[in-house]
Formats: sequence, C-alpha cells, structure tokens
Amino acid sequence: MAAWVPCRRWGWEAVSLGRHRGLSASPARKPPRAWWPPACRQKVSLSFLNRPDLPNLAYKRLKGKNPGIIFIPGFLSDMNGKKALAIEEFCKSLGHAYIRFDYSGIGSSDGNLAECTVGKWRKDVLSILDDVAEGPQILVGSSLGGWLMLHAAVARPEKVVALIGIATAADGLVTQFRALSVEAKKEIEAKGEWSLPSKYSKDGFYHIPYSFIKEAEHHCLLHSPIPVTCPVRLLHGMKDDIVPWHTSLQVADRVVSPDVDVILRKHGDHRMKEKADIHLLVCTIDDLIDKLSTTVN
Repeated sequence: MAAWVPCRRWGWEAVSLGRHRGLSASPARKPPRAWWPPACRQKVSLSFLNRPDLPNLAYKRLKGKNPGIIFIPGFLSDMNGKKALAIEEFCKSLGHAYIRFDYSGIGSSDGNLAECTVGKWRKDVLSILDDVAEGPQILVGSSLGGWLMLHAAVARPEKVVALIGIATAADGLVTQFRALSVEAKKEIEAKGEWSLPSKYSKDGFYHIPYSFIKEAEHHCLLHSPIPVTCPVRLLHGMKDDIVPWHTSLQVADRVVSPDVDVILRKHGDHRMKEKADIHLLVCTIDDLIDKLSTTVN
C-alpha cells in the first residue's frame, strides 16, 4: 500500500504505509514546488580517471555541496540514461555535487567488455569513490548498480552515507542462472556462453560468458547479513519482469541498518524511467539530503 504526501521542495511523493525494517511515511517539511528537467541542459564536460594497470574511466562531475550524489548504472548501461540525466539536473537545482560515469568496457570508458566482470565493475565504483568524489556520498544504483552500491557501502562505510536502489539486482544474474535446469546449466557450461533473452538488447539476447557468471558468484550478498548501517531506500516496480520486486524485500531483510524503506510502484517496470518514476526518485534523494543535512557538514 502507498499514499501520496507532499515532497519537501516540490511535487508529491509515494511512500509505503506498511512496515519493513523501518518503513514509514516521511512528512512534508516545506511547501512543494514544481520541477522537471529542462529540455536544454547545461553541458557538463567529460573527464577521464587515469588508473595504472586498469582501464581509464569516463565520468562527468558536477561540483557542489555535500552530500554528493553518485549514479551507478545498470547492466551494460552507460552514464547518459534518462535517470542519470534527470538526477544531474536536480542536483544542479539544489547546488549539490553529482557524478555519473561509465563502467570499464562500457560507453566512453576504456576496456574490453568481453573481459569485464562484476568484480572489475566493483573496482570501478570504488575508484570513483576514492579518486573522484569528495566528502560523503549518496549512492544511487540502478539494477546491477544497486548490487554494486551495496558492495561499495560495505567497503567504504566512512564515505557512503546513504543508498538508493532502483530495481536492485543483488545477486541477480547468479540467482537467474541457478534457477535453470541442470541440463540447461550444463549446456551453457559446455558452450561457454549464456544467451539470456532480453527485450532491452538489440538482438533480443544478452550473450553472457559462463566465466562471468562463475566470477559473479564470489560477490553474492543475500546469503548472509549485509553490514550496511546507513539509510537505505529501495524503489521497485511490481511489473518488473527482469528483477522480481521481492528481491528488494530480501535486500531490506539482509541489510543490518534499521533505517530501510521499500517503496513499490504497482505499475512500474524494470527501468523505472517514466515521469512519475523519476519524480519519486528525485524526491527520495531530496528527502535523504534533508535527513542528512543535520549530521553531514
């Protein structure tokens, strides 16, 4: 169940009425104001993080107040998606710092996609946190990015002050693979590749190396408590046909933080990039910034 309440700076926000490890409705603090990304955006220059012995990472950085926001893309997605750009415009309107980037092997970053793994992309996120971001950060992870944001929060608890997951795909590909029949798994192992049907791929399939799945198994989190103690917000569409919304409930249950909200959108799909979805996302960011403003300088 959800209700609509005024968001602090603008619009209206959907909030959960049920409780799950701290689920609660956030009261309005100030009269709302209308906001939506303008059609013409101010350009933010492309930069590169040079890393010895690792691919250089392409990123765009908006300087501003703390806490900063970092957007972590989904599987095979780059920094130029609708959600990433909308958050950038929102951060501009507030004067807050913001970073969006491409994983190695994706978009404008260096690297060979065929050699990429969950572990290497985890290192990419930590590189951005360590070498580009300044001060405390709120991580916003979409799909696979939600999985990686959890890893980053565990590895850098002193820098990550809040998490927002969008269709968080914790253990996602591994869980899907393990659900296959024994025969199907043996066939994939023999071929060395998993042709995973996807409406988001041009040819209708993601061609995932078997080695990618085996490496990803080393980064699974849902089998034990996740030592994340900061505030966590998990947004998920109930029409998601890629990552079941129950995964967000599993994450909420495993995270040790007492401050965890799960917000379900009844008609939301996996990408959650409709206007109402993005409205909810930036309203959630806004609420966390306000919550943290009393404790973060």
